[in-house]
Amino acid sequence: MKILIKNAKIITPYEILKDYAVSIIDNKIEDLRKEDDFDEKNFDKIIDANGNYLSPGFIDIHNHGNFGYDTMNATFEALESMSYFHLKNGVTGFLPTTMTASLKEIKMAIKNVADYIELQNNKNKFKEQKSQVLGLYLEGPYFSQEKKGAHAPRFLKSPEINELKEFLDVSNQTVKIVALAPELPGALEAITYLKSNGIIVSAGHTNATFLEMKTGIDKGITLATHLYNGMRCFSHREPAVVGAVLNDERVFCEVICDGIHLHAAAIELAVKVKGKDKIVLISDAMMATGLEDGEYEIGGQKVYVKRGVARLSDGSLAGSTLTLNKAVYNMVNTVNIPLQDAVRMASLNPAKVIGISDKKGSIEIGKDADLIIFDENIRILTTIVMGNIVSYK
Repeated sequence: MKILIKNAKIITPYEILKDYAVSIIDNKIEDLRKEDDFDEKNFDKIIDANGNYLSPGFIDIHNHGNFGYDTMNATFEALESMSYFHLKNGVTGFLPTTMTASLKEIKMAIKNVADYIELQNNKNKFKEQKSQVLGLYLEGPYFSQEKKGAHAPRFLKSPEINELKEFLDVSNQTVKIVALAPELPGALEAITYLKSNGIIVSAGHTNATFLEMKTGIDKGITLATHLYNGMRCFSHREPAVVGAVLNDERVFCEVICDGIHLHAAAIELAVKVKGKDKIVLISDAMMATGLEDGEYEIGGQKVYVKRGVARLSDGSLAGSTLTLNKAVYNMVNTVNIPLQDAVRMASLNPAKVIGISDKKGSIEIGKDADLIIFDENIRILTTIVMGNIVSYK
């Protein structure tokens, strides 16, 4: 099928183009050029964006669940529901994210994602009109007790190579990111092992000193899990985790821009230090996302959601109810980030983190046709996944 998208403000990683159009053949972006250069008679379908924005689809690399489901449910039904919900919010690809739990529960969640991806890759058995599962994010159990956040303390432990090998074997090479605390016994060996297996290592829920964090980066850490949250904070005498990851150009930093986890000034500072290329917007969403306030759970612990804020009974934040299109809106309207940069942080940058920027994350010829059309309020009007169109008008 040949599709033309016209009358759009097209967001590239560097600018917003007007009077241009994008053509798609099957599941790839075929061309991007002046609108007048296309002959509409050559297309099977014309999409008129009506002056709205055309953007690459968002990629949420860190999210636990939504609409009543969680990655730890370890069922196809959960992943299926999460995928459909993501599509409504402009997310064309995501990494289901685990929580600290028993090793048996973690393995079940990993295997479920691996099995789902295998089915997804079988085009005869998988409906294309939903967000793609791009791999798995293993968050926990290798975290510090001091910075555990909403992770169940009884299951926290130090990394073990044999255990990690079991996780990777079960995953059928679908684990993309492993978050851990680099100061724990065995962590440096684990970082080396994971890196050698092509896994991105993230520093998360860590009480590391500046030196411990720098050592972890030197060993292979290239990502910081939800910057500022769940990590030892900056001091002028002990820059700690925050100082290390902000100062090191090798490290991408996840940011939860929901107006709750971080002050706008803290995000603005991070963008100024890291630049637009190293900030990755995430939702860190949990199962209450898209639903009303009430009682839910995450990692086997009760979560109380009030006015959209998710907390444990002790008051600790327990993920978010954020969607990625809202995160982009907040970056533009509360942090004063240019729209094309905010979109980059939700598309190209996460694609770079997980090593798929050659195929996804930006509107460029030859890349996958994962696209979204949204209005000035980042309200999603149309989502296209691998050339398959879903409209929300």
